[in-house]
Amino acid sequence: MNYSVRIYKPSKNAMQSGLAKTKKWVMEPDICAPSLPEHLMGWQSCDDTFKQVRLYFPSEQEALKFAQSKGWHATVQAEKIKAVKPRNYTDNFKA
Repeated sequence: MNYSVRIYKPSKNAMQSGLAKTKKWVMEPDICAPSLPEHLMGWQSCDDTFKQVRLYFPSEQEALKFAQSKGWHATVQAEKIKAVKPRNYTDNFKA
């Protein structure tokens, strides 16, 4: 099948101060088959389970290489770089 995938580096979670989950590149599908509600339980069902797959790679190049080897069309989102302003500890106490 000819899939379209998105490759990106996730940003930091606002609820935690750690950066552990922001170091790897993530590949996930862009758009898949529409999900349909199951009649008995109301759960979402789909014929294609590819939208549940999320792959992690140590670098952007490895993710692109993997997508090309499978024949998938890959869209790469640029990494968001946060500008950190250097501050002194004493600035916290200035009025």
